[in-house]
Amino acid sequence: MRVGFAVPQSGPWATPQNMRVIAAKAERLGYHELWTFQRLLYPVGHPMGATYRSVHDPVVTLAYLAGVTSTIRLGVAVINAFVQPVPLAKQLATLQTVSDGRLTAGIGLGWLVEEFEAAGVGYEGRGRRGEEFVEVLRTSWTDDVVEHQGRFYRVPPSHMDPKPSPAPPPILLGGTAEVALRRAGRLGDGWVSSSREDLSRIGPRIDLIRSSAREAGRDADALRFVCRGVTQVRQGGLPDRRPLTGSYEEIRADVASLEAHGVTDVFHDLNFDEEIATADPEDAMRRAEEALEALAPA
Repeated sequence: MRVGFAVPQSGPWATPQNMRVIAAKAERLGYHELWTFQRLLYPVGHPMGATYRSVHDPVVTLAYLAGVTSTIRLGVAVINAFVQPVPLAKQLATLQTVSDGRLTAGIGLGWLVEEFEAAGVGYEGRGRRGEEFVEVLRTSWTDDVVEHQGRFYRVPPSHMDPKPSPAPPPILLGGTAEVALRRAGRLGDGWVSSSREDLSRIGPRIDLIRSSAREAGRDADALRFVCRGVTQVRQGGLPDRRPLTGSYEEIRADVASLEAHGVTDVFHDLNFDEEIATADPEDAMRRAEEALEALAPA
């Protein structure tokens, strides 16, 4: 099991200084990967919660952290397909190169209609759009002459250089519906769960993805299964406790259980604990640094 940690990205504690502190300590403690997420906007009056109210751009955040770290990997979970794939391909290729190949690119379909509207992208056909989106990314990173004529995207014969070095970043796909899970098995280098995932049922989802990969003639054992841990440190013994909420001992036991169900990576994301996202920055950092130490990989 590889263990990662999400950097401060949402709310008052998400300052450049705090990002640097968490990134440096996570690298020193042996965490595998630093993680970010995307939220383009927050519609007025929307009930989605404080975590999404104020969120830094994930790619810019990772580029910043690439310059203050040297070995820890850098992941985004996820960038949604309401952005344009060619400019994103250029950004991610550059980030992969300047970080010396440490990037993991999580790609999702998106679910907030207002973000599609603001980006000038249609909401319909998101699944087909997402598949074409991934195709454009990979073509941009590998083909000498990049050309694409699809339903959603068109790229005239062009050179898109430099290519990402030392290799294209792996692409993890998000999603919870059966069709999305099968898509991850057919097309992705792995799957990343959402913040709303029922972790008590994650095993069957992984089994379905692996089965879909085998049906497509792919090596299911090569896939990564990344769990976004909506980690909330609380007093132990909570009734109806959900996975990754509770004492440090309970959370560590949950990580071991996730591994037994096929998860290859888990990252602890305190941004989704509203007690952190809305707290005084100093208090949030005190709690985060304590969790970073307590949950560090062995």
